Amino acid sequence: MEKQIIHTKIKALSRFMQILDGTFPSGVFVHSFGLEPHIIKEKVYDIASLKVYLENLIIDQYMKMEFVYIKKVYEYLANDKLNLLIKLDNKISSFLTFEYAKASKDIGENYFVQIKDLASKDVVKEYFENIKEKKSEGNELIVLSSYAYDLDICLKDFIVMWTKKNLINIAATTLKISRIKPSQIQQMLFLFDEVLEEIDFENIDNKITNFNPLFEEIIFEHKRLEPKMFVT
Repeated sequence: MEKQIIHTKIKALSRFMQILDGTFPSGVFVHSFGLEPHIIKEKVYDIASLKVYLENLIIDQYMKMEFVYIKKVYEYLANDKLNLLIKLDNKISSFLTFEYAKASKDIGENYFVQIKDLASKDVVKEYFENIKEKKSEGNELIVLSSYAYDLDICLKDFIVMWTKKNLINIAATTLKISRIKPSQIQQMLFLFDEVLEEIDFENIDNKITNFNPLFEEIIFEHKRLEPKMFVT
């Protein structure tokens, strides 16, 4: 079960402000999840439709996959089930496209290089040692979730920080492929604070699925325009 934290320590907040910032040496990546064909097909054409697109990304993608992974990482570490954590880490790529899986592992490795000597909990140190020995893949989400657990960042806080970081990165790419104004995007992103507050983090499902109905519909309508990776 998730360890109950009264408040997040300053060091933990400071570390993740640095890690999740795009200027961190590891870089950042985000999958567009079909943003390009959504814009070409005029499913996303203004700030309101962009907000709907991002809300659906949380509901149809993150709630059924990424949030489930994070929840499982916290549970496995709390219960000292390192074998299940390693299995989860090595299995995550099977749910991703080749391009996405490669980026997840590459940037996870970059994060690992930066934080491998900072872990304080024995179970996290052991997981990091397995990455070093190439027994565990070290995917970005698993590495970051493990380090957040090590810093006693509660599950909800980490999910909110990680999600908001991704929403900002995806929304920022809209500036390159649409005429939506930066000021509109900034104001729209503030509204997601309320969206995130309404998520029932206590009842995240245990079943992992990577089927996103809205994404699949648009991609099959516009097969020649593939979703892209944005990497810095």
